[in-house]
Amino acid sequence: MRPFLPVVSLAILAGLSLPAFADNAAPTPTISIQGRGEVVAAPDTAGVTAGVTTQGATAREALDANTKAMASLIATLKTAGIEAKDIQTSDFSVNPQYVYPDKDANGVTPPPSITGYIVQNGVSVKIRKLANLGDILDKIVTAGSNTINGVSFSVDDPAKLLDEARKAAFADAAGKAKTYADAAGVGLGTIISISEGSDVSPPQPVMFRAMAAKADAAPVPVEAGQLTFDVNASVVWALKTSSD
Repeated sequence: MRPFLPVVSLAILAGLSLPAFADNAAPTPTISIQGRGEVVAAPDTAGVTAGVTTQGATAREALDANTKAMASLIATLKTAGIEAKDIQTSDFSVNPQYVYPDKDANGVTPPPSITGYIVQNGVSVKIRKLANLGDILDKIVTAGSNTINGVSFSVDDPAKLLDEARKAAFADAAGKAKTYADAAGVGLGTIISISEGSDVSPPQPVMFRAMAAKADAAPVPVEAGQLTFDVNASVVWALKTSSD
């Protein structure tokens, strides 16, 4: 009978030789390029955080006054056409007011005493008709709101704008890649990978023209500005050399 061991050894050696041969293959040359796409658009939605701050000798007194004022504010918002789904409580707090006395004749500072309470209640409001923003701000204050923490602008559905920015980002990357490939005397092959990052820049301090006349006539002047949607794309191509 012929010995079996040499055959097994030969098979093992043959199996080990294959990866070593593959490792000697030249890697495929690639080029990685960053592209940037930008789309500018006028916002169509505004967000306002408004609320009421009240004071009272007791927490109950301050809360009752606050509840009455907030009920009036919410009713005013709904009367102005704001749907319930676009009104959301964003802040509520009850805090004591302290008085910190001076040191007494012995140089000892007595503990602080409570002189009353402050209640704060706020709502975040989404305004879908920017033409009404100035009038709504006026009504918010008239209804009793004594706290408004800024106004923010946005595009309610930015999907199409981001798609436009993506196309521009890819075109930018492709143009750069072709320039480099031509300069190197090679061609662009198949795309190996595409990745992206996106961002929305805050409104620029320029009123878009469609709102100019309406804002001038509003009780509260409003400048909506414009939003910039940025997409950065990273694209990797295989390169075609003269030997391909």
